[in-house]
Amino acid sequence: MVMEFLRPVWVLVWKDILLELRSRDLVISVLVFGLVVVVIFNFALNVTEQRATVLAPGILWVAFSFAGVLAMNRAFAREREQGGLEGLLLTPVSRDAIFLGKAAASFLFMLLVEIILLPIFAALLSFSALSLTLIATIVLATVGFALVGTLFSAIAVQTRSREIMLPVLFFPVILPVIVGAVEASKQAIGGEAVVGVGHWLPLLGAFDALFLVICPWVFSFVVEE
Repeated sequence: MVMEFLRPVWVLVWKDILLELRSRDLVISVLVFGLVVVVIFNFALNVTEQRATVLAPGILWVAFSFAGVLAMNRAFAREREQGGLEGLLLTPVSRDAIFLGKAAASFLFMLLVEIILLPIFAALLSFSALSLTLIATIVLATVGFALVGTLFSAIAVQTRSREIMLPVLFFPVILPVIVGAVEASKQAIGGEAVVGVGHWLPLLGAFDALFLVICPWVFSFVVEE
């Protein structure tokens, strides 16, 4: 039963990976955007090693957040433009599997970009990227980003101005995750271990669990409209 549910999820993830490997436009554009944001902030705010604990977390998550929105804009764009979304909905596959497949692909794309950008950010912003607390924070926050972003991408893609609608819908809902990620990252960059981060990592996990329940349920109504 579980394998029957996971099979279409894996097929959707693999399909999106193959499409991105052929075009490479999404990953490259997101990488360039994130890098430009950090370079601008680095020179504008003059981030030194002494100020890194205060400034670096905010800059890091500004870059990740806007790069994530750029990636989420493409989550359903191909399907919508080529009629693939209608084809997906006609297949005998649950709406939950479709949602989780798209969310998992978005998660992997964002994580790949973050893995590439994090060492560069660490060098520019004068902090250590070799922190289990920071890595755990990035993974948990990215799960929330992928779940919420996939849902609102499915909503925004049905409008004419999806590039404008997605950030307007996305950021108010994901704001608690961004705040939690910034605070946890601040403590991680400051040298705190996982146990020293307090309630921020559990809070991110709680939001992920909440989004994992709510987003697929809302998605099933969105795609039927």
